[in-house]
Formats: sequence, structure tokens, C-alpha cells
Amino acid sequence: MSITAQSVWNNCLNFIQDNIQPQAYKTWFEPIVAVKLSDNALSVQVPSKFFYEWLEEHYVKILKVALRKELGENAKLVYIIKMENTYGNKQPFTERIPSSNRSAVKSQDIDVPLNNKNPQLRNPFVIPGIRNVKIDSQLNPNYNFENFLEGDSNRLARSAGLAVSAKPGGTSFNPLLIFGGVGLGKTHLAHAIGVDIKDKYPEKTVLYISAEKFTQQYIDSVKKNNRNDFIHFYQLIDVLVIDDVQFLSGKSGTQDVFFHIFNHLHQNGKQVILTSDKAPVDMQDIEQRLLSRFKWGLSAELQTPDFETRVSILKNKLYRDGVEMPDDIIEYVAKHIKSNIRELEGAIISLIAQSSFNKKEINIELAKQVVEKFVKNTKREVSIDYIQKIVSDYFQMDVDTLQSKTRKRHIVQARQLAMFFAKKLTKASLASIGSQIGKRDHATVLHACKTVDNLSATDKQFKKYVEDLTKKLSV
Repeated sequence: MSITAQSVWNNCLNFIQDNIQPQAYKTWFEPIVAVKLSDNALSVQVPSKFFYEWLEEHYVKILKVALRKELGENAKLVYIIKMENTYGNKQPFTERIPSSNRSAVKSQDIDVPLNNKNPQLRNPFVIPGIRNVKIDSQLNPNYNFENFLEGDSNRLARSAGLAVSAKPGGTSFNPLLIFGGVGLGKTHLAHAIGVDIKDKYPEKTVLYISAEKFTQQYIDSVKKNNRNDFIHFYQLIDVLVIDDVQFLSGKSGTQDVFFHIFNHLHQNGKQVILTSDKAPVDMQDIEQRLLSRFKWGLSAELQTPDFETRVSILKNKLYRDGVEMPDDIIEYVAKHIKSNIRELEGAIISLIAQSSFNKKEINIELAKQVVEKFVKNTKREVSIDYIQKIVSDYFQMDVDTLQSKTRKRHIVQARQLAMFFAKKLTKASLASIGSQIGKRDHATVLHACKTVDNLSATDKQFKKYVEDLTKKLSV
């Protein structure tokens, strides 16, 4: 069997996967693509310069060990960084960086003109016609880094946020896209970055706005025939924070205008920060040219906090509110409310309120009553492993068979159903679902979901499969 770049890289990945945390593997190694093998040098493509820098800083030792196991002591790793040219040139801008202490060789440099040094601000946040009005950043100072506690679930996103606030527009995290489920702190972190930048760089124009409000402003500008003024205003912002960018889905006009604003800001070294409930790969009805730009910097996921982080969050909130509470009560709440931070803090507020209004002592019994209401009103999320077990049992096969490469029809359909329910019942990204169900890619999961929808509508037997499994998985 001949040795190929892909086979060498696959062996390296198997070794790396066994030696690092699953989330780190998913974030830093799954996106890497093996390109070619020449002598003892393996060339791999990474999504951005930041990716290359992070790998060299944090994973260079394990990469060296893995490569030397495959290619011997003289093994070399070559990174290829691929980006698009924002000027509309179809040729990609490629930067090739040999590993460890060799200089970067750029195949094409883009000269970015700096225009509009001090043009007049036309501010959609103030009454038209009033000039030289300072722009309100729309930031909430209560959302800061001090009360955004670090844990394993948010360490990457928080660290990237601190790097951006220290040097806005001057890092590889541009844009910085923060994504994750409801109530995990995306908006808090976005505000914290903006607040920190305003503290460090008072002269910079920072603006926070929701994608929904941005869309409404754009519609108003079209009605009033001042679309160019709208674009011009946003092109003058130094740090633009857009919350819930997935709201642009299906709005082609707003996407087009944001595309032009984004390009101008990025080319002029201005910082863009975005939040979304989905990773770029899972966003529907967003133009490909925008999605590709979202991937230029760093996409950092906020995950559900672990028990220790949940306890720290509750203690921090109680401290800020000047309230004392026994540790066993705090730990009980943290143990039973796992879904998101918003519900966690809501339970503590409810507990304090119940105690105060009903003149009851805060004890475990009262905590149980409050937690029970929160848990009962929150739909429990099943795991992908659990879904695979239920589907496998239903079709009388083991999970290994479900995940296998076989193309037998009944196994393929079982696998597609597992992917369908994983997308429906969990908050996992398509890439994560594919990775856990037989190491498939996100496109396979998307195809599986469409196939299940189509077969449910045309095949009575298949429809029964879906109905039966829905009942088994209902929580």
C-alpha cells in the first residue's frame, strides 16, 4: 500500500486524538486538510494564520511526535494558509509557512488603501441633521470580563476576546465569531470585549448592535433613499459588534450591504465581532461569500459550563449581589441546572425571592422546590451517544455497525435517522454530529436530514420508523 499525504495525516490524527481533549481535537485538528507529501515533508492546509500560530504555540510537540512516528526523525510539517482576496480577484491569496523557525513566503501581497481619514459621521442613532454628535456605543458596562468567569467551556473564546480587546484589528482574530446555545454568554462576552476596548482606547469608535436592529436600519435607509449614507456611517466604525448574526438569514439585501461594510472594515484594519447561535458551517440561507469571511478569523464556541464553573458563576453572582448562601445549596442548584447560565442565575434569583417574600429560610427543601420548577420547564437535551444507542437497539444492531462504512441500505438508513434526531434533539453542530456518528463530515449529516424528510413523506414504513423513534426519544 502506497503512502499518501492523507494516509500519513490520518495516522497522525489517530495518535493525536488519543492524547488530547475531544473538544481541542474537534476545534484544532478536524479542520486541517492534508495536501501533499514530498520526501519527508507533509503539507497541510489550515483555515487561517491564527490557526497556524495556535498550533505552533500549543501543539507543536505532539505534532512532532506524531509526524516522526510516521516519517522518521527528519519529518517536516508545512502549513498552507488559504484565504480569499476581498477585492474580488478569483485567485486565492495563499500564504505558505514552513513549520518551526523558518520565514514565511507570501505568493501574493494585497496592498490595502486607507481611505476616509476624517469624513463627517452620519449617525443613524441620532436625529438626522445634527452633526458631530458622539456615537453611543450601545454597550452595557455591567457585561464585563470581571464577571465573565473562565472555565473549560469558554476558555478559548474568552482568551480570544481578551486578545482582541488588547489589540483591536491587530490580531488574527478578525472577525471574531462567538457561537453557542442560548444563555451561554455570547452577548455578555461581546459586550465585555467592547467595554474593555473603550476603556483602553477611548478614541476608538465602538458600536454594538443586534443584527435585527441593523436590518431595520437598512430597510429604513432604503425607504428614505439614503442607503449610501447608511453604508458610509458603518464603514467609519473602529470596532463593530453584531449580535445574533444568524438573523441575517434569508435577507439578501441586508447581507449584501453587510458584505460591503465588512470588506471595508476588514481591509482598513478595523475589528469585527460577531455572535451567533450556530457555527458558520451550520448557518442556513447566508451567502457563501459572507460565510467564507466569517471563517477568516476565529470561530470560538461557548459550551455548556461544567459543574465547577457553574458553582463559580453562582458564587460570583451572590457576591456581587451581597447575598450569602450555604455552599451545599449552591452546589445543589449547580448540580441540577446544567443547560445554561441564564437559567442557573434565574434559579438563584428565584430562590432568594421565594425566601424573602415567603419569609422562609433558604434550605435544601426550598432549593429542591425551585430547581424542580426550572428543570420541569426545561426540555432535557439527549446526548448523541444516547440517540445512537436507541436507534441501534431499534434496528437490532450494535453502535459499531451503525457507525461503520458499510453501504447496506438498512444500516445507511439507521445511520441517517441517528443523524436526523441528533440535529433535531441536540444543540451540536453538523460537523460535531458527523464526527460522532462514524466520522462523517457536515455535508453527509445535511444530506441525511434531507433524505429522512423526503422518505418520511413518501415511504410509509420509513415514516413509521420516524414515529417510533420519536416516541422512544421523547424526553
